[in-house]
This record gives sequence, structure tokens and C-alpha cells, in this order.
Amino acid sequence: MDEQAALALIGDHLPAAGDDCAVVDGQVVTTDMLHDRTDFPEGTTRYTAGWRAVGASLSDVASMGADATAAVAVYAAPAFDADELTAFLDGAVDVCESVAAEYVGGDLDGHEEFTVATTALGDADDPVLRSGASPGDALCVTGTLGRSGAALRLFERGETERANDLFRFEPRVAAGVALREYATAMLDSSDGLARSVHQLCGASDCGAALSGPLPIADAVDTVAGDAEERRELGVFFGEDFELVCAVPETDLAAAREAVPCPLHRIGTVTEDGVTLDGEPLADRGYSH
Repeated sequence: MDEQAALALIGDHLPAAGDDCAVVDGQVVTTDMLHDRTDFPEGTTRYTAGWRAVGASLSDVASMGADATAAVAVYAAPAFDADELTAFLDGAVDVCESVAAEYVGGDLDGHEEFTVATTALGDADDPVLRSGASPGDALCVTGTLGRSGAALRLFERGETERANDLFRFEPRVAAGVALREYATAMLDSSDGLARSVHQLCGASDCGAALSGPLPIADAVDTVAGDAEERRELGVFFGEDFELVCAVPETDLAAAREAVPCPLHRIGTVTEDGVTLDGEPLADRGYSH
């Protein structure tokens, strides 16, 4: 069973599942697990690991249009090194402070592989779900795409300082809060732009027509060997943690004015099908 099949099974058993966070009495809650071998390339500092692990859960909070309040984490490792643990905590605290939330602790565990499980909380009386998009809405994305893919290439080259910098993304909590007044559907791009658009369309029972040029990060152009690799890193790689949202055409200008980061229109919500520049866009992206 692959990840998508597992998610479908969970959805069949838990009807309330399916968005980036669960909604409970005016709060949103989410949890994520990251592993050394699959999520932290060689050269990732413990500070970056703390920032990125907690930031991934804060990104889920952002995608619901919620105000982030707090985060906790389970830190598991073969051994506890004081410098590594301190650096991790500093990263976790700093990413929380960057979105006006608080890192409040967690748990320690021995494990054969460095592993982090994080949980984040937020407040939202009327959270934005994935399921409200309608044909004619503008399809938008915050920021740029491909930072994490570019970082991976830099880690592979041994350019770890630049790679760590790219890995420490900004959780779009402020943007999510601004968008909750306008967005009809929203999620983050942790699984890649292509898969995120497919997920939004599946939840909203609609399609999408995307058109280029897409907002690919400048860092991608410094590492991509050709146009095909640029497309792969920007559209399919994932782990960028930007917000993908649908906004009514009449509200697009106001949404752009309200959001404290670039909000790029990348297409239009349609009745069915998902295309990029008129060609079918594969439902492919990051898989655990």
C-alpha cells in the first residue's frame, strides 16, 4: 500500500480527516514525523532540523488560516548530545517565534535513527478547508517553488551553508490568516505543487487549468541542469511549504493587498481535469 492508498483508507475510517489539520472546538491541531534518512540530508544542522520539523507543522496551521499558538516535538536519537539538542531547541524556538507562537517542549526518546515528531496548535473559528473551491476561482500560490529541491542538490554538492539556509523556510502563518477572509479552499504545498492542486481539486470536486510561467525560485536556476530538471524541482519535488489556494476572481486584488508576501496567480479553477499549459498534469509529488 502506497501513501495515497493509506490516506484513502484513513479517510474511509475517519470522515473528519482530509485537511492539513483537524478542527476541534475552535482549534486546529496537526502532527508530522521526519526522519534522518528521508528528511534531513547529510549536512543538515540540528538547528535547521529543529526549525524545519516544527515549521512543517506550523505550515499546516497556516494552511487552515489559523493563528499559530504553540508547538511540541518528540526528539529521538541514538544518543543525546548537548550541543545537538541545544541547537535543535534553538531552531524550534526561533521558528515558533517567527510566527508569534511558542515552543513549549515535548518528549525525548532513544531511537536508532534521528527522528522528530512534531505537533502544532492554532486558533481558528472559521478555518479554511480544501473543499470550497468553485469553477472560476483564481488558483494562487504564495512565494516561490523549488527551494527544497534546490537545497537537496546543494546538500549533494556539499554546499551545506546555502542548503541549510534554503531548508529554513518561512511558515506562511501571516499569509494564511490574511487569506482566510478570501480563500475558498487552501492547503500547503508540502507534497509538491502538482499533487497539492490535485488534492484541492479532489476535495472540492473540481478541476484546474494552470498556466506558466510558474513562480520558480531563483535558487532552482542555479542547480537545475536543464528545463526538465527545473520543472521537476519546481512542480513535483515538494517540501516547499507554500500555500496553494483558490480565491474568487472578484476578491483577488484585495487578497493580494492583504497578504504580506507575493501571491501569484497560477491558473483558474475549472469543472474537471488538471492541466498545465493545456497538457494533463500528473498527480505526482513527494511521497513518504
